[in-house]
Amino acid sequence: MAVFNVVEKFVSINGEGQHAGELAVFIRLRGCNLSCSYCDTRWACTDEADAEAMSEDEIISYVKSTGVRRVTLTGGEPLLTEDIGVLLEAFSREKNILVEIETNGSVFIGDFAKIDNPPAFTLDYKLAGSGMEDKMDLSNFKYLQKKDTVKFVCSNVSELDKVCEIVDEFSLSEKCTVLISPVFGRIEPADMVDYLIEHKRNDIRLQLQLHKFIWDPNKRGV
Repeated sequence: MAVFNVVEKFVSINGEGQHAGELAVFIRLRGCNLSCSYCDTRWACTDEADAEAMSEDEIISYVKSTGVRRVTLTGGEPLLTEDIGVLLEAFSREKNILVEIETNGSVFIGDFAKIDNPPAFTLDYKLAGSGMEDKMDLSNFKYLQKKDTVKFVCSNVSELDKVCEIVDEFSLSEKCTVLISPVFGRIEPADMVDYLIEHKRNDIRLQLQLHKFIWDPNKRGV
């Protein structure tokens, strides 16, 4: 049995991704290997962050107790968690639980994609404004399926040119859902819509972080 450092667990709606607006159980795991300029969960990324030690069985038991079928594993960077494969394997045996894992694009997902009944991946591509673009593992794109998502968080409109370049080079919109979203408060969503119209990008979807409009943008546990 493994032990996982859980810094938050709660029920809310998915604020983004393919299932935005749907209820989900969030399991936030401690630690991250990146330091994005716009990170809104920096408090969860250090080894010193307060956490509850939970086994895979305890996590699954908690999820079942909520009555919510969809689970989002997030961080930090959950795929860096020791024994994360144990947790994903345990979830894969729960046929009535739908698992999504949010990953920052720098960690190889291929081994986890081979699990029976694998999770859905929401895979970030960190653009230049994040300061982390050179850490991206582009080999991840070949493991994506229809249930997966690639997400680009944009700091300015000019970054949308790079979004289109990556989407086209790797045929991402043929493999999975492609989302763009603004760094909250830094770029006008209307300008991103204008870009999509001008460039006729029917294959890219704009998404806003719902939780930051429903609650205070800095509120935890939502």
